[in-house]
Formats: sequence, C-alpha cells, structure tokens
Amino acid sequence: MKTVKIIVIASLAGFAGAFLCIKLMINPEAANQNPMSFQQVSLEGSGNYSPSTTTTTNVIPEAPVDFSLAASRAIPSVVYINSLSQGASYSYWDMLFGGGGSQTRVSSGSGVIFKSDGYIVTNNHVVGSAEKIEVVYNKRVYDAELIGTDPSTDLAVLKIKASNLPAITLGTSQSLQVGEWVVAVGNPFSLSSTVTAGIVSAKGRRIGILEDKFPIESFIQTDAAINPGNSGGALVNKNGDLVGINTAILSRTGSYTGYAFAVPVDIARKVVDDLIKYGIVQKGFYGGSVVDYDYQYARKYNLGDVVDFNGIFLESVEDKGPAAQAGLKAGDIITKINDVPVNSVSTFEEEISYRYPGDKVSITYLRNGKAATVSLTLVNRTGTTEKVSRKIVSSKTLGAQLEATDYGVKVFKIDDEGYMKRLGVPENYTIISINRVKVDDPEEVIEFFEKYKGRVSLYGVNGAREVIPYTFLLR
Repeated sequence: MKTVKIIVIASLAGFAGAFLCIKLMINPEAANQNPMSFQQVSLEGSGNYSPSTTTTTNVIPEAPVDFSLAASRAIPSVVYINSLSQGASYSYWDMLFGGGGSQTRVSSGSGVIFKSDGYIVTNNHVVGSAEKIEVVYNKRVYDAELIGTDPSTDLAVLKIKASNLPAITLGTSQSLQVGEWVVAVGNPFSLSSTVTAGIVSAKGRRIGILEDKFPIESFIQTDAAINPGNSGGALVNKNGDLVGINTAILSRTGSYTGYAFAVPVDIARKVVDDLIKYGIVQKGFYGGSVVDYDYQYARKYNLGDVVDFNGIFLESVEDKGPAAQAGLKAGDIITKINDVPVNSVSTFEEEISYRYPGDKVSITYLRNGKAATVSLTLVNRTGTTEKVSRKIVSSKTLGAQLEATDYGVKVFKIDDEGYMKRLGVPENYTIISINRVKVDDPEEVIEFFEKYKGRVSLYGVNGAREVIPYTFLLR
C-alpha cells in the first residue's frame, strides 16, 4: 500500500511539472509575473549596504599607431654605404721571406644626410678601416671623402660631391622620454630603406663597446629591430626628426634580440660640426675620473651608512688639473653640473661632451654631508684652453698625407707617384715602427725615407688593425 502511494504522488508531480513547462513555452511572459527578489545584506553590524553605481560609457578604441609620416620624412635622408678595403692574407713563409697576398673586402652600412651640401654622418666602425668609400643614393654611386672620425663616440663624417640633398630634420635627444615611440631607418642585411619601430627602452646606457682612451657612452636603448647594416642609420621620433644614430646591438647571435643602441643626436650634432670645422672633435677635460656612486664605493671610502646614493663619485683627481685647482678632492660626490642633476657617469660625460676647451662649468658636490659649488675651466688633452686642429703633413716622396695617432703615424690619400703606392701600402695604414724603432712623428717618417738607403723593415697595421709588415730595399 505504501509503495502504491509513492508511485501515485510521483506521477502527479510529473504531470504538474509537464503542465507548467508547456504553459511557459506557450506563454513566456508567465515567467516574469513573479520576479525573484534579492534581500540586501548588511556587511556591518547596523545599517544597510548600498552598492556604488558605475556609469558605463562607450570607450572609443585608440587609433592604431601610424609611422608612415616618420618613414616618409626620414627615408629620403638615409643612404647606403659600401666600405671597401684590402684584407691581409699572410702565411708563416710570407713573414720569413716576404710577399703575401690580399683580398678585397666589402662591408655595408648606413648613413644620414646631415647637410644638404653633401655631408653625411655614419659610424666610425662602418668606414674606419675603409680604403675606398662609396655612397649609394637615389640609384647613383658617389665616391665619398672621409672628412674625419671620432672613435670616442663611434661617429664619422663623409662628404660627397652633390648639392640640394634632403638633409634630415634634427630633433633633440634631451627631451626624448623612456617609453616614447621611435623608428629606425637603415639598410639591414643589404636591404635598403628598411623601417622598424619600437620604443625608447632606456637612456644614458653604458655598454663598454668603444675602444678609445676617452669613450663617451650615453646611448639611447631601443627595442626597434636593428641588425647588421643598420649601423649609421637614423633613429627618428614619430615626426621624423632625428634623435639618434643607430650604432650597436647587444646579441649573442649577432642579430636583433631586443637590445639596440643609438648615439644621441645632441652628441652627434657637435661631433659633426667639429669634424667639418676642425677635422677633429674638440673635447673638454676636467682633470679627474668618476664612477657611479653605490654601496661599494661608500664602503671603500668609509662614508658611513648612506641611505640615498644620489650623484656620482669622484674617484681620482689629476695633480694641477682643473678639478684640483677648483678645490675638488677624490671622494667628493658630484650631484650637479651647471644645475643639471647627474646621477650616472653617462649623464655627466654627456654634459661635458657638449662643451669646449676654455668653457667654464659649475660643479655642485657633497663632502662630509655638506653641499658646495665650484667653477672650473675645461682644458684640451695638452692641458691648455686652446682649440686644437688636425695636423696633416703632405709628402711628395711618400706620395701621401701623414698624421700622428695614438700608436703611430697614419698614411692616407696615397697617390700613384710616391713610395707608398709602389710598396703596396694600403690606405689608412699606420706605421708603428721602422727598422724596429717606434715612430710617432710624421716628419720623422718623411725624413727617414728621404735620407735612408738600405734594407728597410716596416711594421704597422691596416685600417682593420691587422698587422702587415713590409721588407724592402730603399735605394
């Protein structure tokens, strides 16, 4: 009997459910006649919780970033550069008995038209070892003259015989912001007029790539794709204004991996102007060396418990140099130069790089926790305040021009009439020693070739710093 009751109740429930379902399908409005109500819940002991109301607005999607304007303005000002040189090919037997071979090397890079009358800026490492330089522009090939180089910034200036060229619009790197969009224009992998985009990842980077006694590294770091061949090309902002010269990538493979570096245009502007006017970059020296200020140096010099590591650390001061004469001492913490806050060595060096020998700068520093300001006068390498000029000596006997360098005497602009051409000496060859005697004066080299008779052993390096010895009889 109990089982029958259960079956009857279940059947009635099933019929009721089926009836209700059919009714809702026929008349859907019936479902809303008794809407479900929610009771407000108090989150505190008393009072009612009132949820905040949010007004929903239609968000207009931001327009996609467009770099066509920057590209159209920058591409006409970027050129293709071929750098030709003779590489050494010497064996052990060549070293013993003379002779040897050479092979022509061709490397490519990029350049930026800086002035409409044919001046082009590129990287020193693109053309520094070249014996012949070609500029490809607007489907024409121009022979380029090397006006000057600056290894401390890895920049060089070329000149081609052309006029009314589309010089690039110069911007400023000082107002460039981290996170700002930038566009790189160049010729990677020999692909001309290639445009890539990215953002400024950092400013004032030091990566230790410049082989010079006084390198100036304050690179703009970007994640715009830069590859071999981009060197010397343009880094521009969204308006197409030049903000940097693409110089290096940081990569284990030699190709783009997200880290690329450019020389700021404000540094490049002074380098180009100096090379055109003087043939050499005018550099101001303050007579000291600085390092980034951190816990290591605070501990080394017993500066106590330092909380804020603001400024840079003056590690050494030259005797009778500008810094010493101004009263600065090793251990001082430099915080400003001409009211510009400095918190890294790259910032300090960049500010110095804008100035000339004879310029006065104001240095604010901390010593024993007390701030003070001094004025010092920058000097050139020889310790005077005069501007220096490039000293070039011409020799008909050698059929070349000669110039003193840090490690010898460079021979360049070799003609077809003198000893250098007959010996097969390549362009930009640097003589280090003659008959095992070191030379550093062009006049000394010229006098030797004019007066000496007999067997000569010439030791030096080509533009790529490959050792090339010469042995010959001078009659």
